[in-house]
Amino acid sequence: AERTRNRTGLILAITLPIVAALLLISTCVCFWRRRKSAERKPSVPLPYSATNPDDIQSIDSLLLDLSTLRAATDNFAESNKLGEGGFGAVYKGVLSEGEEIAVKRLSQSSTQGIEELKTELVLVAKLQHKNLVRLLGVCLEGQEKLLVYEYMPNRSLDTVLFDAEKSRGLDWGKRLKIVNGVARGLQYLHEDSQLRIVHRDLKASNVLLDSDCNPKISDFGLAKLFGWDQSQAVTSHIAGTYGYMAPEYAMRGQYSVKSDAFSFGVLLLEIVTGRKNSSFASPDSEPSLDLLSLVWEHWTTGTVEELVDPSLGGRSPGGQMLKLVNIGLLCVQDSPADRPTMSAVNVMLSSSTVSLQAPSRPTFCVDDMEGFSGMYSGAYPRGSQSTGDSKPQAAMSPSPNEVSLTEIEPR
Repeated sequence: AERTRNRTGLILAITLPIVAALLLISTCVCFWRRRKSAERKPSVPLPYSATNPDDIQSIDSLLLDLSTLRAATDNFAESNKLGEGGFGAVYKGVLSEGEEIAVKRLSQSSTQGIEELKTELVLVAKLQHKNLVRLLGVCLEGQEKLLVYEYMPNRSLDTVLFDAEKSRGLDWGKRLKIVNGVARGLQYLHEDSQLRIVHRDLKASNVLLDSDCNPKISDFGLAKLFGWDQSQAVTSHIAGTYGYMAPEYAMRGQYSVKSDAFSFGVLLLEIVTGRKNSSFASPDSEPSLDLLSLVWEHWTTGTVEELVDPSLGGRSPGGQMLKLVNIGLLCVQDSPADRPTMSAVNVMLSSSTVSLQAPSRPTFCVDDMEGFSGMYSGAYPRGSQSTGDSKPQAAMSPSPNEVSLTEIEPR
């Protein structure tokens, strides 16, 4: 028995140190591999975040009291509501010093946390351009999450453009101003700001008009921050507005500055024709056509002039109108590589000597969905539209606003 105990002790004396050594070696190897992996993929800090002292200070400078906004909006009275969508509602308000504001009251069911919202606010606050809506303040008290923007007297473009009566106030000069302003605003987001931003939800309801019909791009709820060396990104969460989505984004989740160019092309064609990019009956009662298909049909037959918004009363320069349609068709090409950048679009818009390429047929279109729209949409129904011998079209709901949370990505 004693000999057996000695043998057992000897075995334990030999095996236990070996097992301990193997465990130690395994732990060291795992630690070494993790360290090497971290060295190969260093974390890149966000250029602007809610943990940066300077950015926290910029957020604090925008903070407003809930009592101030309740007083400004008459406690969010229904009579002050400008519009409503998936994000919540927007109210008109007047501060004590007389300044008019638009207060976006985010839905309390939103899953966006305070820190994520602060990061988004830092992003928007860093953008300063005359064709981007200006963020004036924010309120984060209790369950309330309120964003305060400058008030736009003429509301959103869709409430005017797609209204039979109000669209008469958009003469050709104002439409050119809107097209040029939106193009400059997008170029700033893509190329000229200290950040590089893809908007991802450009549409008529997200273009606001001031008292002089100067356009301002709004609603950065879907905006994506790009690195300067980044050409595109992919997401599995497709969010935006059908009818304005580029094919590569709608089908594969790929988005880039060229996705915004596609949306701009659709918007441009809407501004020229006064028609929404959705299906409607053709004069000969054939299957319905989307706007891109209809424009292409008239482009190939040389009858584009027939598509000009009737509310213009024939007061549109034929040469300029053809030029805008050409640019619009170039922007909605199926391949992102075939679409111009927004800086190239601005050169085309401003120059009378630049020769434009001939566009190819745009084969992609996703019909619009019913629903509600951006900041100021939903206040006016779309008026009836007619062309030639076609019957007036039924009133249509403003474009939807499929808003998700902003996802800030490192540069």
